[in-house]
Amino acid sequence: MLKPWLLEIEHQLLPQLEIYSKQPYDPIVVHYIPKPWKLLGSGNYAAVLMHPNYSDLVVKVYAPGRPGIEEETEVYRRLGKHPAYSECLHAGENYLVLRRLTGVTLYKCLQRGLPIPRQVIQDIDEALAYAVNRGLNPHDVHGKNVMMKDGRGLVVDVSDFMKQEYCPMWDDLKNAYDRFYYSWVRKMPIPNFALNVVRRSYRKWKKFRRTRGTI
Repeated sequence: MLKPWLLEIEHQLLPQLEIYSKQPYDPIVVHYIPKPWKLLGSGNYAAVLMHPNYSDLVVKVYAPGRPGIEEETEVYRRLGKHPAYSECLHAGENYLVLRRLTGVTLYKCLQRGLPIPRQVIQDIDEALAYAVNRGLNPHDVHGKNVMMKDGRGLVVDVSDFMKQEYCPMWDDLKNAYDRFYYSWVRKMPIPNFALNVVRRSYRKWKKFRRTRGTI
């Protein structure tokens, strides 16, 4: 017998949900969501939705033609159960049902001036080391993909953990935390424009390092 939330997904959400992809490297477009489903977020591959009756779950639906669901399913299989990660409860043809993680992203912590304890950084560091021990390669780990809840660190997005190339984002974030954040930024809210300047500068710096052969 199918679980109630799976019936809602198969018979209500998927037949009515309208998402599509305009360009391969642009975020997907969410055109229509059946009520009472709510959109929590969308990216380059998929949309993440929640039903109010099953608020401890999220459904990640991949847009037609977008790759990655097989790789993400394998990532969750290797991770198993870990307090810093979500868990895949069901894998469909074009969607995953995941345990919902709640908290505040480190990016939003900076915006709001919420202190980020060192324990959060340590938790995420240990979680990424755990992933490496499971044969994965943490990739695209940045301030919008990690969260803080009750003073502990969580890793939200693992969809690129099967990629093979080295990604310096987390190491760079840790270095910035140690060198700049912990000493003087901790309790100061940082306006959006300043964070955007930092983000753009970081991208240019990464591009420069690649051209110099240091990444």
